[in-house]
Amino acid sequence: MSVSITRDELTVWIRYIHEICGISLDESKAYLLETRLGGLLRDTGAASFSELYYQAKADLANALRRKIVDAITTNETSFFRDTAPFDLLRHKLIPELVDRRKKSGARLTPIRIWSAACSTGQEAYSTGIVLKELLSDLNSYDIRIVGTDISDKAVAAASYGHYSRLELDRGMAADKVTRYFVPAGDQWKIRDDIRAMASFRTMNLLQSFSFPAPFDIIFCRNVAIYFTEPDKVRLFQNMGRCLARDGSLIIGSTESLSGLCPEFEPKRYLRSVFYQLKGAP
Repeated sequence: MSVSITRDELTVWIRYIHEICGISLDESKAYLLETRLGGLLRDTGAASFSELYYQAKADLANALRRKIVDAITTNETSFFRDTAPFDLLRHKLIPELVDRRKKSGARLTPIRIWSAACSTGQEAYSTGIVLKELLSDLNSYDIRIVGTDISDKAVAAASYGHYSRLELDRGMAADKVTRYFVPAGDQWKIRDDIRAMASFRTMNLLQSFSFPAPFDIIFCRNVAIYFTEPDKVRLFQNMGRCLARDGSLIIGSTESLSGLCPEFEPKRYLRSVFYQLKGAP
């Protein structure tokens, strides 16, 4: 028998969800909470949403909180999701970036890419595949793709790098499957040379963050749509501090930074819009 969430409980949970993962819900999302958290009610033996909340707050190890984040976050993704950003990478951003970086005279040309809210890794690995196809000799490059997500479960799946054929068929051409994946039981495993480009870690985008080196390209697609406007501003301002002076920020096709972050200016290429810091070379 399903448990309904009361109005008072809904108010508490809206505040708690925003606190732990930044997602902004309203009172129309009662059914979403009931659906997403129903399994945790059963698993924990909680008789109400209030009891589940108090269990989560009392869990000093935060194990239940992590399960709540896993349940609430969408993790909707696919390989080469929305092809336009990957065409942008292939035909403009990477070739121009390589030309600029090679002028530095470094023995290995550095390429730094961040897939924020990477979910189960498809965006990061799609990026790795583009680099593999575009750059003739990977040994001449120092490529580091960082994937982060707030969900421990998603990050673990991304690190594992195993996918069902159904997951691969969502966006991946058949010839790419056999070229970049190897059979592993009833799943397919990303090839080692692509896997070696990427590292993954759990991270809350609304908490303070920093990285040892700036990124040339940051993907942050379809994430901020769940945030309040002040949280969006804080997020993208922080990302601007992690972006190389000539770097590029790629957000979702329905998203815009206009009116939010004046330090960014939009640039257009084919069907894509990307953002660079004002005054970027």
